[in-house]
Amino acid sequence: MKFKIAGNYNGDPETLAQRHVEGAVQFKEFEDLKQFGIIMNVFALVVLLLMEVLGWLRSGEILTDFWGAILAMVCMVPHEFLHAVCFRGEVKMYNNLKQGMLFVLGTEDMSKAQYVFMSMLPNLVFGFIPFLIFMIFPHMTMLGTLGALGICAGAGDYVNVYNCLTQVPKGAVVFSSGIHTFWYQPNH
Repeated sequence: MKFKIAGNYNGDPETLAQRHVEGAVQFKEFEDLKQFGIIMNVFALVVLLLMEVLGWLRSGEILTDFWGAILAMVCMVPHEFLHAVCFRGEVKMYNNLKQGMLFVLGTEDMSKAQYVFMSMLPNLVFGFIPFLIFMIFPHMTMLGTLGALGICAGAGDYVNVYNCLTQVPKGAVVFSSGIHTFWYQPNH
């Protein structure tokens, strides 16, 4: 992996890393990043409410641990780095802090399994695993808060996984270009 900090994403998709493959099929996905961001924030809020209900049912408390929330914010960069380590080639990290965006982009081919793993890895490490530990040990509310917020942070990743699993045929490879994701059958 060759990791580069690309800096601020100004909203112009043409400034992002691009790749063109003849015959590649674009995922059916949101065209407007602002609309996508709003929908993902609403989705994340619904997921957070669900996590709060589960946490309350398990511990009798609302998950509002201060240090867990701070840790979740600190994990934003490591979240993206865990995506990045799944790439063999060059990966660029972009940010748009005004819109609360931080993301990595690599344009290399990945199998469906690799793409799903890359998309889910940080959500497992910073979301599902800490939340599961909290569910086993309900006094660990810091991990419950970290996990609940970590699960919510993956809202866009879950959409990517869903699109990959439902749109990409067996044997196809997946790659990103700009704000879009594509698939194609190699050797066809």
